[in-house]
Formats: sequence, C-alpha cells, structure tokens
Amino acid sequence: MTQTPFTEAEIQQAIERGTRRYFDQCREALPGFIDRHFRYPGAIQTNRVAIGWDMLRAPINLFWAPLYALVSILRFVLGRIGGMQSLVGLLQRFPTGFTTQVQSNISQLVLTDLLHQDNPERSLQYYIVAELQQLYEQHEHTELDSERFHALTEPVIEEALTQYRVTRTASADITNTLSCTVLGAFAFQKFTPGGIGIALMFTSIISTKLAAQDFIFGEALGEVYYGMFPPEPTLGLTLGVSAGVLATLAAFAALSGIISDPIQAALGLHRYRLQKMLNHMEQDFLERSGNSFRPKDQYVARILETFDLIKSGLL
Repeated sequence: MTQTPFTEAEIQQAIERGTRRYFDQCREALPGFIDRHFRYPGAIQTNRVAIGWDMLRAPINLFWAPLYALVSILRFVLGRIGGMQSLVGLLQRFPTGFTTQVQSNISQLVLTDLLHQDNPERSLQYYIVAELQQLYEQHEHTELDSERFHALTEPVIEEALTQYRVTRTASADITNTLSCTVLGAFAFQKFTPGGIGIALMFTSIISTKLAAQDFIFGEALGEVYYGMFPPEPTLGLTLGVSAGVLATLAAFAALSGIISDPIQAALGLHRYRLQKMLNHMEQDFLERSGNSFRPKDQYVARILETFDLIKSGLL
C-alpha cells in the first residue's frame, strides 16, 4: 500500500489540536480540583502533611524567600539587557528553598488530578499522539513514536510546578502579614502590618515589664511610670524577641494553608493562579519556548514586608 506524504504544517496543526484539546480539558477540571483540595474538608487533608519537618522547612523558606525574590528581579533585568545569557542561566539555577511536604503534595495533586500525567488516556502526550495517529492513518502510516512527546512535555510541566511551589511560600508569607495586622488591631489596638511590627510590640511590653519590676518605688508605680515614659529596649532583647516571634510565625506558616486555602478558593485566587499556569504551559509547549509562568505572589509578599519594615522604623 502506497504511503502518501504529509507536510510539516499538517504535523504542527495536529500537535496544536491535541495540545489545545488537552488544556481545554484541564481548564474544565479546575473548579472540581479546587473544590476537592482547597475547600473544606479537602483543605485539611491537603495541608495536614505539614505536621512534621515542614515546621522547620517553612521558617527557612520564609527567611530565604526575600533573597530568591531579589535574584528573580535581577534575572529579569539582565534578561532584558541582552548579552547576559550565561549569568541569567546561572541565576536560573538559584534554589527556591526547601521543598516542603505540602508543596510536594500539592504538586503531586496537580500532576495526577489536574494534569492527569499518571493516566495514559488523559495525559498531554495521549491527546497529541491521538491527533498524530489520525493524521498518520489518513496517509497510511502506522508507526508513531510517542516517547518523544513525553520528553518534550516533561520539562515544561516541571518548571511550571516549580514556579507554582514558590507561590505557596509567598501565600504563607502574605497570610502571616495579614494575621499580624489582625492580631495587632484586636490585641493591641495598633496597626502592625507584619511580623516585625508584632515583634517590636512584644519587645516594648516585655521591656516595660522588666523595667517596672526593678523600679525603686515598686512594680505597681513602675508600671504607671513606664506606661507614660516607655523604656528603651536593649538590642539583645529586641533581637531575641524578634527572632522568637518571627520563628513562631514562620512555623505557623507551615499550617497556614488550612486557613488561607479556603479563603483563596472563595476569592477565586486559586482558580486564577492555576488557570494562568495552564495558559502559560500551553503557550510554552506550542511555541517551544522557555517557561514563561512567573507568578507575582512573591513580589506582593516582599512589598508587604517592606511596608512592615518602614512602619517599624527599620527602613
């Protein structure tokens, strides 16, 4: 039987059809995915794996995040200048921090329950191969190597998930900032937009308490006196209390998804972020370009931190 030739354009069109069908399926599955894993009771199951080593990894990630954000900005600027590709490539290898159990769990859920990479009949390569197989059959070709498409899709998916994991750290950081603001408003009737503000507030309270205990006319009069003329906290006390408060908040961040995930789901933030990730993955695969998914959450977190430092008088 004669094999009729087909053009490169026909192959590209078949790949594009399969790719678009696949990502349309993923976008349709988004609401159900978010309901299962980011609303109650699924949000508890999603985040419960944080109990354990994540209580140590999360604080390290939150302290590491500002440095990673700075490197990301530098990489973006150098990429626009041109002629700096070797340095940009080096900066791209800069680690995002420790991968937490929650991040790994969510990445796996995205891979299996949204992208269906573990299901041979719902994966991206299946849709592409199905379109190409139909094209091959029309031209009386029967052999098709599907493994090459797996090799093409894997880097795109992995890089997108790496960037998505960064948003989890940023989300925890933003949750901490907002929690501190609420705590300061209700407990101290003060505007404390972040961990530094809360730490300085506790430092002032402890410093006043210690000074009152040593007041020459007794602790009761000391509290009155130092209530009107607050003592200057020592550097050691300020650093010690700040470190303790920030470490406690960072440890809380490991489990903050139990609170923040349902709120983000209700506000549509999870859907927006995941849909944007899918759109960029589709674009990157079709254009054979580098990963273009660069969520802005980490920069929002850094802006809030900067505001906290300014409000606390440290900047």
